[in-house]
Amino acid sequence: MTTIDAVLNSIDANLEAARARLFDLLRIPSVSTDPAFTQHCQTAADWLAQQLVSLGYTADVRATPGHPIVVGHARAKRKDAPHVLFYGHYDVQPPDPLDLWEAAPFDPRLIQGKDGLEIVARGASDDKGQLMTFLEACRAFEANGGLPCHVTFLFEGEEETGSPSLPGFLAANREELSQPDLALICDTSMWNAQTPAITVMLRGLAQEEVIIRGPSHDLHSGMFGGPVLNPIHVLSKIIGDLHDDTGRVTLPGFYDGVPELPQDVADQWRSLEFDEEEFLSALGLTQPGGEAGRGVIEQIWARPTCDVNGVVGGYTGKGSKTVLPAQASAKFSFRLVGSQDPKAVMESFRAFVRARLPADAKVEFLAHGASGALQLPFGSEALARARRALTAEWNKEAVLAGCGGSIPIVGAFKRDLNMDALMIGFALDDDRIHSPNEKYSYTSFHKGTRSWARVLDALSA
Repeated sequence: MTTIDAVLNSIDANLEAARARLFDLLRIPSVSTDPAFTQHCQTAADWLAQQLVSLGYTADVRATPGHPIVVGHARAKRKDAPHVLFYGHYDVQPPDPLDLWEAAPFDPRLIQGKDGLEIVARGASDDKGQLMTFLEACRAFEANGGLPCHVTFLFEGEEETGSPSLPGFLAANREELSQPDLALICDTSMWNAQTPAITVMLRGLAQEEVIIRGPSHDLHSGMFGGPVLNPIHVLSKIIGDLHDDTGRVTLPGFYDGVPELPQDVADQWRSLEFDEEEFLSALGLTQPGGEAGRGVIEQIWARPTCDVNGVVGGYTGKGSKTVLPAQASAKFSFRLVGSQDPKAVMESFRAFVRARLPADAKVEFLAHGASGALQLPFGSEALARARRALTAEWNKEAVLAGCGGSIPIVGAFKRDLNMDALMIGFALDDDRIHSPNEKYSYTSFHKGTRSWARVLDALSA
């Protein structure tokens, strides 16, 4: 019997004990957003550190300006083994509204759901259940000769509040935390209940507010309308010019650095069980917008966008008021992909706006942050090995997925530690994270643990 077979057998044989440990963690109400739960966050951090120590690893709980961070280190049985950093978070969202829970949110239950057994509790899926799949995989290796990879553990307690302490912590501990070759993150989802996924791309984001000013004060539209500049008209023209008739963004240089998908990835996405009509129907729509000739999945995961998020100008109260406004404003967001440069996009946007200002119109720009896209190279050997490992466990080829939004921790690892991340998770879209009756599939917990064992084994080969 090979080592990995022994490890997988150990996971199967000890599944009930692993569930009991997860339930112990789920009983700790480590809500990071409410100061009333501060001590519970400390308790959760202490509990995780003790779990690492019980496996023979070094671990300590480190103070931050907010909730503590747990750092642990485990050595592989082979000195020249690869080194990975595993990230998870022990904090959870508030359970409110409590009256919508079928049982107490911090009294975990194993129940029969419509598609099998489910673990129900706050944090079951986001992220305690996911975190514990990795820890239980490590436990199984320790029972069968030791880890195949060196592992650094990083468990934080402020993910649900935007990780305010994490950037400073990474900077202060860069020498220690930058030793691993690769980060592993278990806080994402599967494609569906039978198909695993590796998230390989995250869109970047640049945000800008534009204020157009005209006359010195609001005016009567009957007395002044016509010869007097109307800032809403100016802003409307700018917004209308941002896209052409095919849905492409018209900013000069906007598509610089936007790659086309590799053919095999494009083919896989087209083969996925995804009904565009059903997707749109659920939103009250019948036709896709955006770039002509691009599918819904490709547009959300792998194409850049320009969106108007809000427009304000003139009178917006009930009834009517014949006003010619002194100013109008709009908030814009740009989702970025590939190697698009957020700074260059913003410079192009500002020049685009200025070029459309008539005489007497004045403009003010307010930047609201910008970050580039993140993408794990499709040719990455670590990605190929992890994909084969997941495919072996689930008997379905792992989907190379994108994410339309941003995951700040991934950017922090790349920016502060110069480290790429493999994002592998076993949550499902119907897990009700952040909502009452949050659940985690017992199959996801079991096979997620087995999956991490296979991934660690594959990375060490």
